Amino acid sequence: MDGVLIDSEPLWRRAEIEAFASVGLVLCDSDCRETQGLRIDEAVRYWHERRPWFGPSCSQVAEQIVARVAEHIRREGRLMRGAQIALDWAANSGWRLALASSSTGFLIETTLDQLGIRDYFEVVRSAENEAAGKPHPDVYLSAARDLALDPGACTAIEDSANGVAAALAAGMRCLAIPPPEDRDDPRFASATAVLPSLEELETAIQSLPSGGV
Repeated sequence: MDGVLIDSEPLWRRAEIEAFASVGLVLCDSDCRETQGLRIDEAVRYWHERRPWFGPSCSQVAEQIVARVAEHIRREGRLMRGAQIALDWAANSGWRLALASSSTGFLIETTLDQLGIRDYFEVVRSAENEAAGKPHPDVYLSAARDLALDPGACTAIEDSANGVAAALAAGMRCLAIPPPEDRDDPRFASATAVLPSLEELETAIQSLPSGGV
C-alpha cells in the first residue's frame, strides 16, 4: 500500500522524524529509509535498540507516529502515479486483488477511505496481525490463504526491499517499483522485475511466464 498505491512514504518519514525528535532522537530521511517496509512497532524497536531513549515507551512512540501519519494522509494522501490505471486494468482483467501491508489496520482503513479504492480489494491484511512483519512472509501467506490461492500463483507489487524479500520468501513473483532514490539498491535485483511506475504494470504482467516464481 505505502509507496505503491499511495505516495505516503514521505509522510511516514516526516511523522517518524517528528515523533522521534520528541524523545531526543534526531533522524533524517535516509535514516528512515533503513526501516522502510517494516511494521511500525518493529521500526521503533529498531531505533530504540540502537539509540535508546528514556521516557515514552516504544509502543507510545509507535502510536504517536501512526496518529501523525493518519493526519498527514487525511490532509495530503493521494494515489501514486499510475495507480488508478493499474487498479482499473486489474479489475477489468479479472485479477483478484489483495492488500498486504505493514501498516496498521487503522491506517489501512484511513488510506482506503481517503483514496476511495476499498471496493477493488477482495482481501485486506495487516502485518500487525501476524507473528512477524516484513521481511518475513507472514502477511503475504495470509493474504494468499484468504484468497484460497497457492502463493506461487500470486504476484506481489512492492516498493521496499523488505517487502520484496517478504514476497519472494512467500513463494510469490514480485514486481518492484522502488522510489527513484533507491533504484540502485542491490536488494531490488532479486525481484522478478523492476518497474519505473504502475503505469507499466499491464505490460509487465503480460510478459511474465506462467506458473510459479
